[in-house]
Amino acid sequence: MQRVVVMRHGDRLDQAEPIWPANKPRPWDPPLTDAGLLRAWNVGKRIRAAAAADGWAVHRVLVSPFLRCRQTAARAVAALCAVPNDAALLAIEDAANVPLDTSRLKVSIEYGLSEMMNTQAMGGIVGKVAPGVSKWFPDVPELEAIFPAGTIDHSAESIYPGVPKWEESILEARSRYASVIKALADKYPHENLLLVTHGEGVGASVSYFEMGLEIYDVEYCAYSILERQVSTKPGDEQGGFTADSFRVLTKSGTTGIQYAPVSESWFVG
Repeated sequence: MQRVVVMRHGDRLDQAEPIWPANKPRPWDPPLTDAGLLRAWNVGKRIRAAAAADGWAVHRVLVSPFLRCRQTAARAVAALCAVPNDAALLAIEDAANVPLDTSRLKVSIEYGLSEMMNTQAMGGIVGKVAPGVSKWFPDVPELEAIFPAGTIDHSAESIYPGVPKWEESILEARSRYASVIKALADKYPHENLLLVTHGEGVGASVSYFEMGLEIYDVEYCAYSILERQVSTKPGDEQGGFTADSFRVLTKSGTTGIQYAPVSESWFVG
């Protein structure tokens, strides 16, 4: 079985402090609040414990380049790599100074997991400056610096070569998220993945793989779990495989996602 966990970032500072974007060089890239950092750490521990209870573990983490996602992923990676056992880890309230075994997983940036690149998602100052932005983020080595030493997979290449084009529609963004989730799973078919992305990405991970659902809330650090059977083709030395369709394991309300079987449009910022 291959499992893919799709997680939203934690609480973003510009939602708590609306004036934050003013005069910032990258107003589209707010950090997490202190509460968001704590939430990311705690949900990372929860994902680790839930996976262990079902007899599996995350092998690889792929992350949107936005700071709020990278900060979220850094806390989740610390939880997944922490040396203390699951019971001891649950009692640790802060990721600082926790000993890590960084051989447990690898991390890389995936531009295809970026925020919806349109005015409706970002609006305000970002919507005004976006058409003139030539470089949305620093180079990858600077983006990766936030993660624990030894976790970066320097050989990994993003499916998307850069940030998606500005003013994609909501439907285009949802389709992008679904196709990137599937493409990443196919790229690493024998690994369990954690994808750290944005609200619409988490919603798409449910609605695109279990049709006929309306997503009406995705909380900060909410996550879905997808599962599929993967089989290696006998005698195929090129690593060929076959895979069943993904099943959505997440039940409404259990991990911060609320949905119902109603086919109406939805939006999560």
